[in-house]
Amino acid sequence: MKKRIPRILLAAGASGSGKTLLTCGLLQVLVNRGIKTVSFKCGPDYIDPMFHTQVIGTKSRNLDTFFTGEEITRYLLAKNSADCEIAVMEGVMGFYDGVAGTTTLASAYDLARVTDTPVILIVNSKGMSVSLAAYIKGFLEYKKDSRIKGVIFNQMSPMLYPRMKKLVEEELGIKVLGYVPRVEDCVIESRHLGLILPEEIPELKGRLLKLAEVLENSLEIEEILKLANEAPVLEYPLLEKTDERSLCQPSGTSAIAEKVKREVDVLTEMSQVCTWKSPKKLQIGLAKDEAFCFFYEDNLDLLRSMGAELVAFSPVHDGHLPENLDGLLLYGGYPELNGKALEENLSMRQEIAAAIKDGMPCLAECGGFMYLHESMEGMDGKFYEMAGVIPGKVWRTPRLTRFGYITLRQNKGISHGKQETAILGESDLGVSPAHEFHYFDSDNCGTAFHASKPESKRGWDCMHGTDHLLAGFPHLYYYANPKIPQAFLKKCLEYKELQK
Repeated sequence: MKKRIPRILLAAGASGSGKTLLTCGLLQVLVNRGIKTVSFKCGPDYIDPMFHTQVIGTKSRNLDTFFTGEEITRYLLAKNSADCEIAVMEGVMGFYDGVAGTTTLASAYDLARVTDTPVILIVNSKGMSVSLAAYIKGFLEYKKDSRIKGVIFNQMSPMLYPRMKKLVEEELGIKVLGYVPRVEDCVIESRHLGLILPEEIPELKGRLLKLAEVLENSLEIEEILKLANEAPVLEYPLLEKTDERSLCQPSGTSAIAEKVKREVDVLTEMSQVCTWKSPKKLQIGLAKDEAFCFFYEDNLDLLRSMGAELVAFSPVHDGHLPENLDGLLLYGGYPELNGKALEENLSMRQEIAAAIKDGMPCLAECGGFMYLHESMEGMDGKFYEMAGVIPGKVWRTPRLTRFGYITLRQNKGISHGKQETAILGESDLGVSPAHEFHYFDSDNCGTAFHASKPESKRGWDCMHGTDHLLAGFPHLYYYANPKIPQAFLKKCLEYKELQK
């Protein structure tokens, strides 16, 4: 399939260069102009898309080439850009920084390469003048296919800007598309797990509207729109159909043809799994509040397309689970900031524990996994009682624990240290790209899967898995392995039938 998608990617030389603030400001400019906009975050990030969503009013998405490779990444870009006039992507870390800190895989550069997207490099200009030219030249020349087509100076004075624009354009031949002066009351603060949540910033909407006014005057918006419209036509596979003929079949016996054939076979299997649908509507409880707020929107969309109706509930505020549930989803978030409230909601803890022990299928990751323990240390240093499904406790560590991308391989039905039934009813869920990002650890991390660090010999066992439970610190992206949500919903269907 082919589709014309006007698009740009905003990248920077390092974290802390102002990507999120500038992206949100530009999104607000586009919304103010009545341009229908979709936004994406490069990499496994939950919080930046929340800020995007606050601006554009619709759910922002993630694009990650480590999770989904090239074809599926292009598919997700096309799928989520339907009926939109422009797609704005926000990069991650430094432009070329990728997996293991030694590759460009899953970097902003990699996403630009895979999706053939024009890049605007945001340059933190504080403390630099002529050196800016040398800095930019390095990024332009490090990879000949960088796709960097424009530059924006951040934290630059209006008086210096005209001279720097002239110097860079004349010496490097690249367009300078504006600058951002220092805007004191539009700063987004840091916290122990990335940025603070959008709801916690007073008058966020007012701040973004003010920033948009500044950017309307300091950025060359028409040139940015022109650059987005010059993006090449995107080619992508069609996964909604199970007919193999909907995917291009190669001919010949060359090594290239064989490689393409293998890729087509994978995509065909992916399309068949992605289009599996429960014959009956399934009611799946989704924990959703200030303690559990980390969601990949594409995960939720895939579950819905497979026949799940997601029923939101709050382990913090609700006294009881929703009625007639067929399964539970406990994703990540900030349970450690809400330990006292979670402990005090005894009825919810007891109902969740009883439901899972009674056989209700459950997927729990990171914060949700922490909640299922007997006790959890809060950010205040106190230990609080949790649901008690998983024996043991969770405590805070002084630094990030097992941070970054991993590859999970199922340990063939090994759970809780002994041989058990297949995990979620499947004898082999295959290999799953995933990631971890947490400042907490457990004395009972599980042994259902083995995690391996890419480009490294480091690995460890993790996750609890039984025929109805999959829980651990790793965050899963379902398009990386749709067998996992499919197996989960099949177990939910079995559970539903048993309750009749």
